[in-house]
Amino acid sequence: MTDISLIRSGRPLSLGQQLRLTAMLSWPAMMAQLSSILMQYIDAAMVGRLGADPSASVGLVSTTLWLFWGVCSMVTTGFSVQVAHSVGAGDFDKARSILRQSIVACTLFGVLMAVIGVAISGPLPRWLGGTEAVCAGASVYFLVFVAALPVLTLSYLGGAMLRCAGNMKVPGLLSVLMCFLDVFFNFLLIFPTRDVSLLGLTFTMPGAGLGVLGAALGTVGAECVSAGLMMWYLLRRQPDIMLRGTTGSYRPTRPILRNALKVSAPMTLEHAVICGAQIAVTVIVAPLGVLAIAANSFAVTAESLCYMPGYGIADAATTLVGQSYGAKRLDLAKRFGYITTAAGMFTMTVMGVVLYLFAPAVMGILSPVEGIVELGASALRIEAFAEPMFAAAIVAYGVMVGVGDTILPACMNFGSIWLVRLPLAAILAPRMGLDGVWLAMCIELCFRGAIFLWRLISGAWLKRGL
Repeated sequence: MTDISLIRSGRPLSLGQQLRLTAMLSWPAMMAQLSSILMQYIDAAMVGRLGADPSASVGLVSTTLWLFWGVCSMVTTGFSVQVAHSVGAGDFDKARSILRQSIVACTLFGVLMAVIGVAISGPLPRWLGGTEAVCAGASVYFLVFVAALPVLTLSYLGGAMLRCAGNMKVPGLLSVLMCFLDVFFNFLLIFPTRDVSLLGLTFTMPGAGLGVLGAALGTVGAECVSAGLMMWYLLRRQPDIMLRGTTGSYRPTRPILRNALKVSAPMTLEHAVICGAQIAVTVIVAPLGVLAIAANSFAVTAESLCYMPGYGIADAATTLVGQSYGAKRLDLAKRFGYITTAAGMFTMTVMGVVLYLFAPAVMGILSPVEGIVELGASALRIEAFAEPMFAAAIVAYGVMVGVGDTILPACMNFGSIWLVRLPLAAILAPRMGLDGVWLAMCIELCFRGAIFLWRLISGAWLKRGL
């Protein structure tokens, strides 16, 4: 028998069972992350066909969008970790109570972030150093995404709750569906009506010709469909925590909010500071020219093909460690921490080798502009060497989140990027161009992975949970 209920049963788990549980939860989570990345590839590749200026419009605000998305996602983690602990302890009534409260709290937070985003959407591209040629498209692209933040926050919440309950398959399948919908919507919205040849047949393909706006609307539309289905399954079908046929208050209570704040506040602050650093990197890159801005954005998208499997394994680690911790099986939690971190490092090492070998081909998919491809491929080959240690930082962080230990890991993350990456990037960019920025990133990620491995092995994180 290999089922996540073994954790809360109290029965001993052999190494083989632990490995199978890790694989069982990691594989669907990795597929979900890869599907998310494919959406970014699709958007980047389709917008890339419109030329350098539209590509730069998307690239200019992408890091700021990650800031907003990430903050909303981190807020949901404070509730989902509590659900994982309650499920691990077999207290399903408490898990459902936390879920009810999280829906209200996260929706209100999503509305607040949307209001802030809409308010800054106009001047933001100019703040980031964008030229007149890219500012209008960048503002529109950003506006569409931030206006949808309440719905996207519920999507993050639904996926996090399902994963912490041990259900990785539904979020994975819905991510694949979202990817297909993104292709379909983008195909109709980005390009104008045109003649398309397929298998020797030529037919007229209708299109709205909205360009960058179409890319934003297509992706948001796909995400909204996925969010609706995710929440429907969570509330109506998910065993143990579904709300169908149950009653209870949706009013957030102080103990639940306090625990959510303890987990989410450091993560949210860390993400905001890290994204602030990434925005600062965008400002460092901006003087290098439109080609460098576009190449940097596309290279970040391309590199995500390597590290998103690590985030999938980190999701599995949070669930396995969180349920083990809730069941008060601390030795099992520690073993799952080691197993998942090793799995992440192995997977991302393999992906790093692939990235190094095929960097020019990957960049060629994203843009037909030779200068962008050349700059991006060079940056990716530098970054490939950091993937094993980047994996250690990603998965070990997920392990620590599983027990609710987020304050020191958050400090480690943003301290590393602000004290190592940014100073190095500022020094190297004027001398080496875009390669200097990515060399600074490579050095910093190796340092970050080393300090996370040290803390994982020390076991101190087990003493600082909720």
